[in-house]
Amino acid sequence: MGIKRNKIYAAMIGLLAAVAPTSVMANKNAEVSRNLEIYSTLLRELDMFYVDTFSVEKTVETGINAMLNKIDPYTMYIPEREMDDLKFMTTGTYAGVGSVISQRDSLVMIQEVYENSPSHKYGLKAGDVLLSVDGEKVIGSTTSDVSKKLRGVAGTSVKVVVKRGDKEVTLNIVRDNITISSLNLAKNIGDNIGYIHLTGFTTGTADLFKTELKKLKQSGIQGLIIDLRSNPGGILSEAVDIVGCFVEKGTKVVYTKSKIKEWDETFSTTKDPVDLDMPIVVMVNGESASAAEIVSGALQDLDRAVILGERTYGKGLVQTSRSLPFGGSLKLTISKYHIPSGRCIQAIDYARTRENGKKFVIPDSLTHEFKTKNGRIVKDGCGVMPDTVYTGDSVPAQIVYQLYAKNIIFDYCTKWAAEHPTIPSVQDFKFTDWQDFKNFVVSKDFSYKTEKEKLFDALVEKAKKDSTYEAAKQQYDALQMALFRCQDEELDKNKDEIIQLISTDLAQRYYFQKGASEESLKYDKETKRASDILRNKNVYNAILSTFKKSDK
Repeated sequence: MGIKRNKIYAAMIGLLAAVAPTSVMANKNAEVSRNLEIYSTLLRELDMFYVDTFSVEKTVETGINAMLNKIDPYTMYIPEREMDDLKFMTTGTYAGVGSVISQRDSLVMIQEVYENSPSHKYGLKAGDVLLSVDGEKVIGSTTSDVSKKLRGVAGTSVKVVVKRGDKEVTLNIVRDNITISSLNLAKNIGDNIGYIHLTGFTTGTADLFKTELKKLKQSGIQGLIIDLRSNPGGILSEAVDIVGCFVEKGTKVVYTKSKIKEWDETFSTTKDPVDLDMPIVVMVNGESASAAEIVSGALQDLDRAVILGERTYGKGLVQTSRSLPFGGSLKLTISKYHIPSGRCIQAIDYARTRENGKKFVIPDSLTHEFKTKNGRIVKDGCGVMPDTVYTGDSVPAQIVYQLYAKNIIFDYCTKWAAEHPTIPSVQDFKFTDWQDFKNFVVSKDFSYKTEKEKLFDALVEKAKKDSTYEAAKQQYDALQMALFRCQDEELDKNKDEIIQLISTDLAQRYYFQKGASEESLKYDKETKRASDILRNKNVYNAILSTFKKSDK
């Protein structure tokens, strides 16, 4: 058998062994050995006798992934070729050109360019269509395939040919190490209120947070908004250090419970705080998870911040990486974490999910009550429930959704940006070319149908079946023209929301992610609600001192 197959077998056996820690294997050694032998023998039989050739590596990976998918969504096998992705998830750093690409039919396009990246420095722009990379055509390729071609060792060059409007542009880009900061924006938003937006918890996030917090304090802020909406989490210790900015040194923030008692850990703050008294509002939603829930939940349990928004995701599981043979890794769930009140916010019981085959969301009847520092009632098993519920803005109108989903807004912004080399600062920028946008929509044969048009189509279909359509065709045509005019009215009716999307896209093209966040703040009603709470000390203090009665 070849060296490659031996490596595959060894990786598979190493993975299965890693799933069961040593102390557990002592009790189940016979069972584990028996199943390892069955798996190994079965694979060898397939390899030697199956009628057609097949990839051993892909077959093993399929089996491994199917096995781990039954455990939970976070336990996964990472082969050597994907280790850069694991590094990026934890550090926010990779080597490449520094842009986000997206798929549109058979084309791969530049969706976003990172500030000060090689893509930015060498002239790639959002809306560019990739034609070839290092001489290889990429039309018909997937974003995954193209991403692999664009990534590479820092300092190496890659030749990229793109279509920009009606022209082909050739760029020779020198790759570099790309670091995506998880601190997207830190700003004094007025009325002496600071705002910090975190998109994740990668290596160094807490240090960045502390630096920006100190700058905001120097600017005179008297209240702080921490925006953790749609933050998927990341490194636990970074979350602990951020909480440590606001509580006494030595405060217990989170502790973990594992199957292996030696792995149980307690995480307390280790550094002097930055501010112990400043009022804080933390904004969360249903996509705030993991480390974002540690920050919001711990600050809630310690009555150090008001939590505003929606119930969070409910991920109370901790993962670690364990090395496997031949450069691979196992990202493995090893414990559950508990925040200061003692609660675990995990919302899905994966043990019961495996038993029943359906996702088992912990019902309210099985949750337990805990108390915050001030004695307020909080519960486990349901994520972090906000102190003040804010469900966000209303669902966008169908026409707005269709303009976004069908890339009409993105393509218009590509055209507009090509015609305008610069714009004022985000603070001073205001999009005013509404009629130009409407003309663009018409030129693209936008096929959105209003609810009235859908009803009209159903009426015509019925009339044709009833053989009454031809007799009244003239009237139907007149009604159809009237309904077409309704589309123009629908655009005007939703003008403000559409302009917000256009303005945010344009702000990102000229001022990158920070610009998009700044522009979004102009329209963010939840941030305004958070500011109102911070400005009213009586309301703020009342929220944190109210004893909530049990729902049981």
